[in-house]
Amino acid sequence: MIASNEIQTIKNRFGIIGNAPELLHAIQIAVQVANTDLSVLVTGESGAGKENFPKIIHQYSARKHNKYMVVNCGAIPEGTIDSELFGHEKGSFTGALTDRKGYFEVADGGTIFLDEVGELPLSTQARLLRVLEVGEFIKVGSSQVLKTNVRVIAATNRNLPQAIKEGKFREDLYYRLNTIHIKVPPLRQRKGDIVPLFTKFTTEYAEKNHRPAITLTAEAKEMLLSCYWRGNVRELKNVAERISAIETESVIGAQTMQLYLPEQAESNLPQLVSSRNDEGKSFNSEREILYTVLFDMKKDMDELKKTVQSLMQQQKSTTTPGSTPVYNTETALIAMPEKNALENTDDFVEVQEYQDEPSLSVEEMEKKLIKETLEKHHGKRSIAAKDLRISERTLYRKIKTYGLDS
Repeated sequence: MIASNEIQTIKNRFGIIGNAPELLHAIQIAVQVANTDLSVLVTGESGAGKENFPKIIHQYSARKHNKYMVVNCGAIPEGTIDSELFGHEKGSFTGALTDRKGYFEVADGGTIFLDEVGELPLSTQARLLRVLEVGEFIKVGSSQVLKTNVRVIAATNRNLPQAIKEGKFREDLYYRLNTIHIKVPPLRQRKGDIVPLFTKFTTEYAEKNHRPAITLTAEAKEMLLSCYWRGNVRELKNVAERISAIETESVIGAQTMQLYLPEQAESNLPQLVSSRNDEGKSFNSEREILYTVLFDMKKDMDELKKTVQSLMQQQKSTTTPGSTPVYNTETALIAMPEKNALENTDDFVEVQEYQDEPSLSVEEMEKKLIKETLEKHHGKRSIAAKDLRISERTLYRKIKTYGLDS
């Protein structure tokens, strides 16, 4: 177990902010396996900070004085990836005017970080597997077997087990890479780290550009915490830098913050149904979907009342007193009992004459609910948002849309 003060030293050295247990556990693993030559697979969502962990492993290993190379496998065209990784001989393909060393030859004795390893083509995966198993490779256009002593650390945001099922990734390569697994948590699972990270990014921008440092109000901080942050730390940094560059006020409130937060922050609830109905109308939240369902149910009830009323009026005009109404089963919804039976029962509930009632639209229903909730909590928006089960940003936008600012 690594001491907490050493963990803090590592975080300071590599610019890592946060105290989430999952993050600290990932750092622990990286340090513990650094002095081995085991392959490491770092997984996590895009923008979560996976690139920090190969650096930690390399710097705390015996290879730290040798080469450390970063290769973005997703940025190299499929036709040249083998040449980039393993090198090529002169004349091996059009444009190969000279011999070229690949990354595995250049980084001999050091570490190679294969970012987005899930994007490698299957033919290259076979070559990589041979390097991991026996430390050998062959240049493109050559028949000579070369040796290399390289530690491989790979990272991906893809679901490799699923890619294996789909035939897009070799299972044997997966097990070779996944000897040690480090999982980097997404930002939404590190709520306590969001505000410190935001402060770090705005402070760095202020120092670099000689601008006053930004501070956040309590409501603005709550809005940051309510976001889903699909792009993780990278997206948070983008928002922090945009605010720092554009806003002239040093204190950022909720109304300003909502202008910069990503659209997917509207709700961090799972999508229950499609966000677009059959008529092409888009919904902004699950609550609006609920309103629409209730509204449609009310319309169905209205139609049923109209049908019953119409049948009753038809019966009055086509029957004589004392007769028994008879309905065609193909057109009638109900069968009316005899008139005398209706007069002699105590359990009869009179069907009221149908009267058209004004129906509220989804927007009117939503406006009414928001207004009543704000009145209930005496205008305290943060509490109202929790009661409505929506983010504060959504509530602020709805208040402005419906003119409820007063």
